[in-house]
Amino acid sequence: MSPILVRPVREQLEHDRIIRLLHAKTKRKHDAGMNPGAERNAAVGAGAAAVYPDLVLFTPDRGRKIETIVEVETGESVNHLEALAQWAHFARVRAAFHLYVPSQMVDVARRLCEDNQIQVNEVWSYHTVGDEIRFTLVQRSRDASTPPRSTSSGSRAPASATRKKPASKPAARTPDAKAKRPVPKAGKSKPAPKAARTAKGAKRK
Repeated sequence: MSPILVRPVREQLEHDRIIRLLHAKTKRKHDAGMNPGAERNAAVGAGAAAVYPDLVLFTPDRGRKIETIVEVETGESVNHLEALAQWAHFARVRAAFHLYVPSQMVDVARRLCEDNQIQVNEVWSYHTVGDEIRFTLVQRSRDASTPPRSTSSGSRAPASATRKKPASKPAARTPDAKAKRPVPKAGKSKPAPKAARTAKGAKRK
């Protein structure tokens, strides 16, 4: 249970509204369970050690392992007691821990995490604009795993797909072009006069 036993009504309504908004966004891709207010729908742990974060995201497979723990805080609940009682515990679970705090409490939340050595994978801020609540990612742990690259048409294809095929070996060289050219036939050469004929011509004279 949170050390903040009683929140101001206005903060509690905002707190539960944010949980439902995040649940609606995440349930499209995850098996998500939420615990707004005093509800206990999705637990982390079992028995007396079970705790109930605001939002629990499970893997969609049959194993249904805890993938991400989400905790939403309001201005009153960003304090030292909350950090030790809940954040520190959630950070030890083998799952990503995401913390949502009001935009004006981001620095306080960071300092509490640093002072108490609490590893948070992502810190998000939120603020209200009219009737709309906007979320901003303000910190991501270096140890947080990066999502796989999109396989859309705009992304790079795997290296194996883009690797060029080896160029085919050039065909064996044919004999020299000169050899292909037809050899011109040599003109018939006149036979050389025989020695005998020259001799006879000389006698006649």
